[in-house]
Amino acid sequence: MAGSENLKVTNFEKKNLKIFLSLLLLAVGWSSCIKIDEFEKTAQIASGNWFYKYTPDFTFHISDTSDFYNIYVVVRHTDSYEYSNLWVRLGTKFPGDSMHFENVNLILGNDLKGWEGTGTGDIFEVRKNITRGPVAFAKEGDYVFSIAQIMRENPLQHILSVGIRVEKMNQ
Repeated sequence: MAGSENLKVTNFEKKNLKIFLSLLLLAVGWSSCIKIDEFEKTAQIASGNWFYKYTPDFTFHISDTSDFYNIYVVVRHTDSYEYSNLWVRLGTKFPGDSMHFENVNLILGNDLKGWEGTGTGDIFEVRKNITRGPVAFAKEGDYVFSIAQIMRENPLQHILSVGIRVEKMNQ
């Protein structure tokens, strides 16, 4: 055939391809063995309208009580959110205990600097540390967190998701 090129693969090219694939499989296998020191769970807010009655719960299993953790509330909202803050009622349940509640004011932005966190288009995500410093979990087991919005507006519009992030401190 005139004009067609010979697409023969040489032994050298086959050997390089085998080496590349072997290294790729080794890298993927090694990275899957790395222990992740953070947990993040979020709940979607239907149609961006957060009603008082919707109080998502998040359960985390803590097995290492010797390490310290930071705990964050994660909020995703649109640029149309009308307030610079978000009041939430945060519930915390330790293993073998009852739920304890605390009202928390999350500052999401201000007029001078705009929205905090990261944004793409008109959607912003902010992580707010809700502990005064790293905390240690006293008992091994399941810890439950709940989040309810306690703003004066019901439903609270333009909130897309809310969640909890538990992040182990690097030592």
